[in-house]
Amino acid sequence: MNSAVLSPESPPPTRPDIAPLAKWPVFTVAGLVAAAHVAVAPLGGFWIDEAYMLAAGKFHPDWGYVDQPPLVPLLAAAMDRLAPGSLVVLRLPAALATAAIVVLTALLAREFGGDRRAQVIAAGAGATGLWMAFVGHWVAPYTFEPALWLVLTWLLVRWVRFRALGRADDRLLLLFGVGVGVTMQVKFQVAILCVALLISVLLVGPRDILRRPMLWGGAGIALVIAAPTLIWQALHGWPQLKMGAVVASESPMLSGGRSGTALSLVIYAGVAGSALLLIGLWRLLRSPELRTYRFFAVTTVLLYGFFVATAARPYYLIGLYGVATAAGVLGLQRRRETRRTRLRWTAWPVFALSTAAAGYMLWASTMTTSMFGVPTANSMASDTSVAYLSLPPEQRARTAVVGDSYIVASMLEVGLPQPPYGEVYSPHRGYGYFGPPPEQADTVLFVGTDPSALRERFADVRQVGFGQVPVFLCTGRQGSWAEIWPSLQSL
Repeated sequence: MNSAVLSPESPPPTRPDIAPLAKWPVFTVAGLVAAAHVAVAPLGGFWIDEAYMLAAGKFHPDWGYVDQPPLVPLLAAAMDRLAPGSLVVLRLPAALATAAIVVLTALLAREFGGDRRAQVIAAGAGATGLWMAFVGHWVAPYTFEPALWLVLTWLLVRWVRFRALGRADDRLLLLFGVGVGVTMQVKFQVAILCVALLISVLLVGPRDILRRPMLWGGAGIALVIAAPTLIWQALHGWPQLKMGAVVASESPMLSGGRSGTALSLVIYAGVAGSALLLIGLWRLLRSPELRTYRFFAVTTVLLYGFFVATAARPYYLIGLYGVATAAGVLGLQRRRETRRTRLRWTAWPVFALSTAAAGYMLWASTMTTSMFGVPTANSMASDTSVAYLSLPPEQRARTAVVGDSYIVASMLEVGLPQPPYGEVYSPHRGYGYFGPPPEQADTVLFVGTDPSALRERFADVRQVGFGQVPVFLCTGRQGSWAEIWPSLQSL
């Protein structure tokens, strides 16, 4: 061993060798997870954010969007092009990404020194997380981000292990940069992760990682990969930065405010996962065996505090569960090896309960189409089509369909294969940046519950559709769209 590579703050691990990957059980668990999500894929219709991803990528492709980078919308559009209208094909990448979490969690346990049993336990925890059971078949940024964060943490854990063996492989740091760049094209929260990692390394080490040229080369690669969406944000006034206040304002409704976020950030790991998460964080902070990985615990604590303080979404920590879970199963393995405890009869009931809870969340996800008062995309588009086709032909040529929110607008665009009303507009969130209706459109079919903002801009507003989401006909436009649209836009 090359002792010159080691620093006083980073003693070599007591057991540097790692066990073979438990391929059959781990990949079997991952396959079952993928199969479960594919099985429910045809059920329930579009989730609201999923419809937005598909509509954005299919009808409004761009280098960036107000509230997320472009990779997931473009992926959704590509899958729809392969099999138009097929929810199974559309959702296949999401199911595979969710199954990848199982494998990556087991790989992290292996890197820490976990044997085959520990790897299988880690895989089981990764498979029964509550949040991923709920969203794991939806094409949304928060479905893909956890697997990408796990890849990033696995690369860092592997680099630290090799470093402790005296043969640090800095190519892993270069790959880390590539991973950060790709993840930046999915969700911007990875930038916060990188800041927390930097602070943690400065606090508890290993600080020599900051002297590695390939780390900074990887950072350069990350910026190059993320450049298109960052440039888009800069050209549009960085609307993503304004979304923080929007997320905080929605927190009481979506997660019960800061207290709900604080609880959900833990329990979304699942029954078994939550226990292993807490055990693993303690071991990362206290165990001499895991001293060189302590910065992951500090990172997790920093991000937990930040996300609670800012009333962020309660699933933002999902991608860090794997590291703590892996440390937790290693702790159980060490107790088993010293015969201080027998966990077999405890583990089975815990994982049975964890599996049942995850199964319930999976089932519940198929019944979410009515959430936020939104019916299925097909029924909403059909109701709007009836109202549109009831207009005289000459009036239809001058009529634009406007949804009151990005949810309604995206549902209208993807609800039917070829809707008669064509492109849909909305002043809300990302749709507001897609642009206003054409100037010749002096009539609007407004789909939503509150047309009050349009009453100030149109001489007559009357209800013409009486479905679950009302439809209003707005005539006698007062002013140009260039004047009207900015006053209607909101995040």
